[in-house]
Amino acid sequence: MDILSGATPAADLIKDGTEATFMADVIEASQTQPVIVDFWAPWCGPCKTLGPMLEEAVTAAKGAVKMVKINVDEAQMIAGQLQIQSIPTVYAFHQGQPVDGFQGALPGSEIKAFVDRVIAAAGGESPGGQLDEAVAAAHEMLEAGAATDAAQTFAAILGEDPNHAGAYAGLVQAHIALGDLDQAEAILNGAPAEISTSPELEAAHAQIELARQAADAGPVAELQALVDADPANQQARFDLALALQANDQTEQAVSELLEVFRRDREWNEGAAKAQLFTIFEALKPNDPIVLAGRRKLSSMIFA
Repeated sequence: MDILSGATPAADLIKDGTEATFMADVIEASQTQPVIVDFWAPWCGPCKTLGPMLEEAVTAAKGAVKMVKINVDEAQMIAGQLQIQSIPTVYAFHQGQPVDGFQGALPGSEIKAFVDRVIAAAGGESPGGQLDEAVAAAHEMLEAGAATDAAQTFAAILGEDPNHAGAYAGLVQAHIALGDLDQAEAILNGAPAEISTSPELEAAHAQIELARQAADAGPVAELQALVDADPANQQARFDLALALQANDQTEQAVSELLEVFRRDREWNEGAAKAQLFTIFEALKPNDPIVLAGRRKLSSMIFA
């Protein structure tokens, strides 16, 4: 179905939501059309800037996406379930699941790019057009192991649009794949200010951090033996999680970190929770590992 077809009255595009209406306004509504949720509060200064800009971008999309505004002071249960730790926080839902999001105020260009991404993720037509297709093709090269070709393609895209966050993050990821972490970090640090806080670059930053940890990770078998011998050894379990992540066993790594958190959430100044968030940031928001991990972590926090 073409979600851009037909006109939606402006009054139906943006509404105030509550805990009582969240299921209908967001979860159920997103089954047929993407819904952007703006978590805000009356006392939040940046929210007053971001909210109107989001509304403008949603209105400009002419019915391709809807928006629901949630006052976290009046919807604390929903905010807790979704791990809203600071505001403004924005999530996009499609078919009942969060598929993208960001925290903090963003410039207008990044907000528009975010809305375009959400529309595209839901099967609509993204105004990014050919450049977005080129980015997708470059990511396919990267996944196929052609990191050098992917890097060249990402660089060519940036030659046409220096502020394309997806291409910039892709270039960083290509250098991570090539094992050149210093160059990857240099590229990331040189990102234009307009996109420096974009979700794509935040993810790239987390990916660099995980890659550096991988270089120092110990052997999985030895660390597993330590944990089996003494399940209460938090350091060994945490190190096992790092080793598992280094071996692309992300789901198992998340499981071990959740166990560290369950046993002592404050251990090593909350290291398990911080590491979980690093992993979540490095993956796509709709990755099943992220969705399941956030849900389990939330249940432990609010048990």
